[in-house]
Amino acid sequence: MEIKVPAVGESVFEALIAKWLKKSGERVSRDEPLFEIETDKVTLEVVAEGEGVLKITVPEGETVKIGTVIGTLEAGAEQPAQAQQPPAQAEAPAVPGQTPPMSPSGRKLAREMGVEPKDVKGTGRGGRLTNDDLLAARPAAPQVAQPAPAPQAAQPAPAPQAAQPAPAPRPAQAAQPAAAPAAPAAAPQAAPALPQKGADSAERIVRKPMTPIRKRIAQRLVSVRQNTAMLTTFNEADMSEVLALRQKFGDYFLKRYQVKLGFMSIFVRACCLALAEFPEVNASIEGDDIVYHNFCDIGVAVGGEKGLVVPVLRSAETMGLAEIERAIAGFADKVRTNTLALADLEGGTFTISNGGVYGSLLSTPILNPPQSGVLGMHAIQERAVVRDGQIVIRPMMNLALSYDHRIVDGKGAVGFLKKVKEFIEGPEEMLL
Repeated sequence: MEIKVPAVGESVFEALIAKWLKKSGERVSRDEPLFEIETDKVTLEVVAEGEGVLKITVPEGETVKIGTVIGTLEAGAEQPAQAQQPPAQAEAPAVPGQTPPMSPSGRKLAREMGVEPKDVKGTGRGGRLTNDDLLAARPAAPQVAQPAPAPQAAQPAPAPQAAQPAPAPRPAQAAQPAAAPAAPAAAPQAAPALPQKGADSAERIVRKPMTPIRKRIAQRLVSVRQNTAMLTTFNEADMSEVLALRQKFGDYFLKRYQVKLGFMSIFVRACCLALAEFPEVNASIEGDDIVYHNFCDIGVAVGGEKGLVVPVLRSAETMGLAEIERAIAGFADKVRTNTLALADLEGGTFTISNGGVYGSLLSTPILNPPQSGVLGMHAIQERAVVRDGQIVIRPMMNLALSYDHRIVDGKGAVGFLKKVKEFIEGPEEMLL
């Protein structure tokens, strides 16, 4: 059986073979995770469509066209015996010590969490293990595994690069100038020493090809600067009322909806109400026309291992806080397990990005074309502010709205951000 790169969307024509999950010569079962592909929009895990012994013909790191044959599953001598295993698997849930049936994404989730599937009782049809079963069996770790993106997005890569003070030894080697006055100038000259071809030059510079996702991100960022009139306006919000709301109703919310009440759902709700009053911030340009959207498809930026992705909450204006929180948690799980579909990322009329989870106090969020607005949330910081003539300490968050000045005037942008601020500082108004 030929293994081909599957089609993942009408606008996707090639994919990177990111990782083979099996090695050549290994036996593969149907529906077993086989390899991962990475396109300019999403990373996907592909499962085996049949059984057999794997033969890889295209290695990891190669970029190929959609539909390309990258390997085969060849029938082995033992395969007929294995073909009779499915009936046995159907009874597996009833036999202690055997692995119950489960989905490919469930297998990957079990591996990531260190859970042994055979030790978990499946609640699905026929004893099938569901993702909820695995999450419930996870040792004493709340399912708030969503912070996983934070360490990944913490970009360990810069640390090694920052460790490039390896040039420091260079001045000692380059301390060939005998004159003492040359010593101070030796430090600045350490930078030009980097390009020198020495025995250790290969260790000092690592060159890797850009992944399709990183290429796409780079192209879009440059395109935004060239094709929009992007400006940013700033404000700050007192988070006291929101924090009090979460403290008062957090336990009740979790007990009733089985999901935590976070900041993002409150901001999504505030933005939907503000967009209704400032429709130009929810619009886009198509040719010579401005298209106004009478719905709010809100993109929520989620940090992943391969970069930032922006899955979309469809018709968010019709969703309650619990629905929003469940949807966001679902997106985070999909990003972590590489099961995010292309349909999850398409569209969107407005975007919210929370740099505060990484500790950012102030930033300029960049537009996600063809949208005309993006809200940037930031870290909450206790600051001294004046209230009724008195200096008090309040938990404050800086807010930033980047907007396309071709559609949105300064008055509308400032008005929109002030409205969001009002809803955040008086959340009871938007919850009525």
